[in-house]
Amino acid sequence: MSPEGTDGRNKPLYMISVAAELTGMHPQTLRVYEQKGLVNPGRSRGNTRLYSQADIERLNLISKLTDEGINLAGVVRIIDMRERADERDREIDELRHRVRELEDEVHEMRMRERITALAPYDGSSPEKVMRGLLGGSVEDK
Repeated sequence: MSPEGTDGRNKPLYMISVAAELTGMHPQTLRVYEQKGLVNPGRSRGNTRLYSQADIERLNLISKLTDEGINLAGVVRIIDMRERADERDREIDELRHRVRELEDEVHEMRMRERITALAPYDGSSPEKVMRGLLGGSVEDK
């Protein structure tokens, strides 16, 4: 149930005893959370549960929420909303980046239009005019 990522946070590292110690939970509690789909640790070749750093952080969040009196159904809902919000934030960042790229392209096109408008039109293509303005040869090769 952990989101996929490219960083090392999702790399399975910790056996259940270590994960239990890191989170202050009993190993059986971790098994119950896995059965309920709250956490999905990786598995070794020998089928041993291996928890990633992201799993540990998720378990700590579950512990914090349950300590505040939220039941497991509420925890599932909160975690789902949090993951969706994180995904939306990533999408917004990607879209902002794309908008900046498009703004730069529009700016460049407008600059070319302004420069081209300064040159006398003699039936040449805009590229020839640009080359002429920039000091290159106006003639075709």
